[in-house]
Amino acid sequence: MVTKVLCVAEKPSIAKAVANHLAGGQVTVRNVTGNQYLKNYCFHYNFPTWGPCDVNMTSVFGHLQSHDFADQYRYWKSCDPSQLFEARIETSVDESNKPVAKNIETQARYSSILYIWTDCDREGEHIGAEIRDVAVRSNPRLGERGKTVRARFSNIERAHIINAARSPVPLDEAQANAVSSRIELDLRTGASFTRNLTMSLQGMLPQQGDGQKSQVISYGSCQFPTLGFVVERYFRVRNFVPEQFWSIKVMHEKNGIKVNFRWARNHLFDRMVVVVLFERCLAAKKAKVDKVQTKPTSKWKPLPLTTVELQKCGSRFLRMDSHRVMQVAESLYTKGWISYPRTETDQFDRGMNLQALVQKQTQSRTWGQFAQGLMNGGFAQPRDGRNNDKAHPPIHPVNFVEQTALSAEEAKVYEFVARRFLACCSQDAKGSKTEIGISYGPETFNASGLTVLERNYLDVYPYDRWTSSQELPQFRAGEEFEPTEARIQDGKTSPPGYLTEPELIALMDANGIGTDATMAEHINKIKERKYVDTRPRGRRPRQDDNDDEASDYEAPAEHEAEPARGRGRGRGRGRGAAGRGSAAANGRNSGTSGVQEFIPTTLGVALIEGYDNMGFEISLAKPFLRKEMELKMKAICEGRKTRHEVTQETIEQYREVYMRTQQRMQVLKDSVRRYVTNQA
Repeated sequence: MVTKVLCVAEKPSIAKAVANHLAGGQVTVRNVTGNQYLKNYCFHYNFPTWGPCDVNMTSVFGHLQSHDFADQYRYWKSCDPSQLFEARIETSVDESNKPVAKNIETQARYSSILYIWTDCDREGEHIGAEIRDVAVRSNPRLGERGKTVRARFSNIERAHIINAARSPVPLDEAQANAVSSRIELDLRTGASFTRNLTMSLQGMLPQQGDGQKSQVISYGSCQFPTLGFVVERYFRVRNFVPEQFWSIKVMHEKNGIKVNFRWARNHLFDRMVVVVLFERCLAAKKAKVDKVQTKPTSKWKPLPLTTVELQKCGSRFLRMDSHRVMQVAESLYTKGWISYPRTETDQFDRGMNLQALVQKQTQSRTWGQFAQGLMNGGFAQPRDGRNNDKAHPPIHPVNFVEQTALSAEEAKVYEFVARRFLACCSQDAKGSKTEIGISYGPETFNASGLTVLERNYLDVYPYDRWTSSQELPQFRAGEEFEPTEARIQDGKTSPPGYLTEPELIALMDANGIGTDATMAEHINKIKERKYVDTRPRGRRPRQDDNDDEASDYEAPAEHEAEPARGRGRGRGRGRGAAGRGSAAANGRNSGTSGVQEFIPTTLGVALIEGYDNMGFEISLAKPFLRKEMELKMKAICEGRKTRHEVTQETIEQYREVYMRTQQRMQVLKDSVRRYVTNQA
């Protein structure tokens, strides 16, 4: 008797690709739901585990089930928001998903095996569990041990899919439970705080649109800490007080080459001390060369590409926000051009045939010649980063596609992924660095020069820059000379810039706010909620070394809130002349950089200030609660905690914060009145 196998993918495009790979194109396509995108693919396949099988491949559209409170709690004024921490939650299939669920039930009725082909991450495991729950309704046998399995795959290249089909593994119940816990916690905390905030503050906010609808003040345990980072940087900029500093500049011209020597102290904030030190230098008359050292140096090639790095680079280099970058990467993945774009791993497995992937890129008219050079002996094993999620390899191209066959945005993202991969498989850039140290009176000064000898990976990866500096004349140790020019120069510290998207993603990553797969969604959410605005970061003027350092402070937009009383005034020490290298690295020369920066709206400022001013040790505006929740999700995945333990512990934490917030709601109202109502 032939075994019947039901395969279910997370998306219709994945179902189609997998079916065609396994069936070799011998597929019967049926549409039994009326949805033009949802199809069943019928074919025969010989699985090593079960032998010859009749296979029916179909899909869902992401999550199949939804979760909401029981009817008596669903209406905003049906109960006190605090009751939502323990209110009954019901799980159901949305009306739009009922044909999808019905199709799975029908196909599962006579199937012996349920084979899950959802994405291999936490959400994918949970969606797989949802599919199993629906299938078991019509065929309880599929709930038995070994009757429901899943495929482990990271791209939809044919050989990879066939290998995955032959190596089924059990669903990861722990990961599915972690997502279940997160869904329940997000629903309870989000609904309780959102209802409370909106009902408490809505009357204080200006009405929207036609004047009939007031704004919902949405709370999310990831949204608020994300907004908190933006507001914190905003106040650092707005409350910044420039501070004057002084430094000693020494220049010597030799053999027609002018050499600027950097003061080892950089700069000081006491003018009289600098004057005294400068006079001692002049009294010495001559400077002495203490050190001349030339040594090889390298610029390391980039690490393999992770989701977080793709999001940051998309904003910095491709001029696309993180949310859009992930949408485009997902499209490239489902079309079979790149690997799964949601991964924390920056290490390639030693068993991967990377040269076969490089070979495919030799077809490119743009970077094909570089790829061919790697095949002709230039290949080097990629560097290993510190992260490995044991689920997916780093993001890389799995097939070559002409850029003309892609949309403009797809072409940009694909090119970046391809170039990054080739750069990883190349050699580090090589150079020679010369350092000269001199003593002038009691003070020490230094100069350095770089000569790039071998560009290597830089030839394919234009997103990094490393160029030769001005050639240094020949100096020898012990040599003395009278500097051509020595003078005191002054400058002022400059404020930090407003938070950019790459910086925000880095902060979220470091503080455990969301996962690599959800950070872009949280950032997009605070924009949708009108808690922040974005604008292109203005390039900051870069003064020549011969010019006095000036503040490059940029005037804030007119709609921004006034700085809060009691916030620390940033002094900004360490920026200014010494900080220009960092500014230059961000491309601030003239005009706009193209990188988006975040400016909080008056409402965004009011919410964060209000919670901070409540004076609680644990503030909703800080990342601590969410970071702890994410760590608990990880503990569930690793079997160290149960779903029930984590859910109950976290609910009690948020319930306590809720009750304290309720007691001090007047503080939040005062903040809204100050920032929003008075400016409406």
